[in-house]
Amino acid sequence: MNLRTTALGKVLGTNGPVEEIVGKNYVDIENDHGETLRYRKHANGRGLIAHGAKVHPTAIVEAGAYVEPGVQIAAGARIGRGVWIESDALIGPEVVVAPHAHIGPGAAIGAGSKIGIRTVIGAHARVAVGSLLGDDETVGENERVATDRRGLRLAA
Repeated sequence: MNLRTTALGKVLGTNGPVEEIVGKNYVDIENDHGETLRYRKHANGRGLIAHGAKVHPTAIVEAGAYVEPGVQIAAGARIGRGVWIESDALIGPEVVVAPHAHIGPGAAIGAGSKIGIRTVIGAHARVAVGSLLGDDETVGENERVATDRRGLRLAA
């Protein structure tokens, strides 16, 4: 991405997010629709949390992760580096989301589930409590998934 900085400190890019550094704990990022969202760094892990998202203090959001407005992350959850959680998603207690996964808008991940590296959870999808999704898997939009302890999908 090509970036340049204006006299006011605004970072301009030819494509992708545009960031303005507001303070050491806040960053303003412009989305594809020209809207500016304010993100703050999470105390545990330094990931970026949008204004309006709720993250439990015991959850860990690692650096490079983005949590959009309306997201709720419960106690003990661990969100890996580079994870993108879109608006209004729900992440249950003790969920582990591995690096570079993508959780779509309105998706829900049940308590104790494990989501693999680069796994994509579609919009409004539901992952049952205690499910195990491996690396590079895809859960479709509105799909409901339940797995056993080995990660084998169960009939829904």
